Amino acid sequence: MSGVTDDRPELGPPSLPAPGERWALMLDVDGTLLDFALRPELVRVDTLLHMHLGWLAGALDGALALVSGRRTSDLARLFAPLPLEYVGLHGLEHLHADGRHEQLWQEDAEQTRRLHGAADRVAADLRGVRVEYKGPSVALHCREAPAQMGPMRVAASALAASLPGYVLLEGYEVCELKPALADKGVAVRALMREPAFAGRRPVYVGDDHTDTPALKAVRDAGGIAVAVGSRVAGSATHVLACPGAVRAWLAELARPGPRMGRPGIGP
Repeated sequence: MSGVTDDRPELGPPSLPAPGERWALMLDVDGTLLDFALRPELVRVDTLLHMHLGWLAGALDGALALVSGRRTSDLARLFAPLPLEYVGLHGLEHLHADGRHEQLWQEDAEQTRRLHGAADRVAADLRGVRVEYKGPSVALHCREAPAQMGPMRVAASALAASLPGYVLLEGYEVCELKPALADKGVAVRALMREPAFAGRRPVYVGDDHTDTPALKAVRDAGGIAVAVGSRVAGSATHVLACPGAVRAWLAELARPGPRMGRPGIGP
C-alpha cells in the first residue's frame, strides 16, 4: 500500500489493496461520485457507476456506504435498487441495506418551520438563490447565480447565529444550516462499529468541508482519506482531481480478476 511520508497528500488514487487487506469503503455523493448540477434534483447516476457500486458492495460483503448531506430517501431513489448503507443528513439518519431506518435526532417542528421560513426569505431577497429543504436542515444554493455567494454567506451566518444548536457549513456555492450534532466524522466512526465494517481498513472519499471530520476520523484509524479536488486536500492522504477520476478508480477496483476481483477487496 502506498503511503504518505510527510503531511502532503499523494496526487492520484491509492494503490489497490494488498492480498488479505480488507477495506471498508465510504463515499460522499455530490462532488465526489456525481458531478455537480445546477440544482440537486438534476444529478444523474450513470449505468456504469451503478454497476460498479453494486459489484463492490458484494465484493466487500456489504462494507460500502454512501455518506451524504442528502436525505436517505433521496439517496435510495438515486441509487435504486442497490441495497447499500445510506447515511444521510451528515449522519442524522441511516438507512441500512436490510431496510432498517435510524433517525438520530429529535426534530423540533417549530424550529424547523422557523428555519425553512427564514431560508425562504433569504432566497426571496437574493435573486438566483434556491432552497433545498432537508427536514431539520436547509441548504441555500447559488450555482445559478454564483455572484450571490458573498451576500448568501452573510445572510446564512446571521441565520445560524439566531438558531440555538445550529451551525453553518459552507461548500461549493452552497451554505447549509444543520443541527450541530450532525457530523460525518461521528457517522464514519459509527459505521466502523457496524458488523460489516468492523475490523476493516476504512477508506473515505469526499470533496468538501463537510467531509473534513470524516477524512480525519479515517486517518486517525489508520485508513485512507481521499480528497476530490483541492478544497480539503490538506486533510487527505490522496487527492483525485474530480468525480470522473473517482469513478475511474472505482471501475479499476471493480475490474474482474481472481477472488471476486482484485485480491483484498473482498472478505
